[in-house]
Amino acid sequence: MGNQMNDGYRLKVTAGPVHDRSTHQVVPVNGETLRIENEHAIVSLWFPEGSPSTSPYFEHPLHTKDLYSICFSIAFKEQVNGNNLMFGNDFDHPIRDVLPPGFNAALRMVKWTLDPGLDGDVYADEPYLFSPALATWDIFRIGDKMSKSDEVPLLHDEVVEEGAYSEEAAENRRQLNIPDTVEGRRKHFQDEANRKEFEFEPGRMYVADFGNPYLAFSDFSVRLPGFTLHAMKYVEEKNHELRYTLKDTFTGQVYLSVVFSVVLPEGENSQVKSGKDDKEDDNLGKFEWEPEPSAGDVE
Repeated sequence: MGNQMNDGYRLKVTAGPVHDRSTHQVVPVNGETLRIENEHAIVSLWFPEGSPSTSPYFEHPLHTKDLYSICFSIAFKEQVNGNNLMFGNDFDHPIRDVLPPGFNAALRMVKWTLDPGLDGDVYADEPYLFSPALATWDIFRIGDKMSKSDEVPLLHDEVVEEGAYSEEAAENRRQLNIPDTVEGRRKHFQDEANRKEFEFEPGRMYVADFGNPYLAFSDFSVRLPGFTLHAMKYVEEKNHELRYTLKDTFTGQVYLSVVFSVVLPEGENSQVKSGKDDKEDDNLGKFEWEPEPSAGDVE
């Protein structure tokens, strides 16, 4: 995905199952679903085509205020506790020297008004800002269990809404007393005890959508009430990326890494794959990792 910006800069989005950029694929600019898979999870990642001014996606009542959106389904290949799964931003290098005055005040405002679960350290050598995924995602929808012969559905052109995809999935949600509304679900999972009760089941599809009206990639600025940070003037060789990470903070396992890069005029990162080779794998997106039944399992 690439969008032209001011002064010859361009925005590029890549994604992969880990932080290693050699594993990343370029997110398609035409709105196609990108399949990302390793031994831990199957992810279908979709970015709405175009921008809020040109995409019908952003005309939907759920997204009229959003400036961008990250939509994905994930089917884990291992059990993950809801209290351990975090979503947010992290960096491999310090950013404290480029943070503007008043940045801490802006973070306190975000935590107070938008995301009470937000926590991290932006002044560390490897800074991070994470929130519990279940409490920070804008949309969370539970799907069905996948069998070995099933393929995880694509998300192309789908506007995901809060809830469940089937009665079985809805019952799964009811058994855990998860409210039906976005506001109710986010408040419910701000309670650590409720997060600990939730287990992401291996083989079940979950769909999330995350976006907001505060980060504008058109001019790479952060817009909060009473505070606007124009990040372009801080862009340099080591500070031109914003990374979103989905990870288990207990085990350290990363499940999804999405990188927004301001491509500097001298060129692009040559380590990123085009992703075409992965699309040629017919097994991608299927649960071939499941063991075949042994003779003792057959009655």
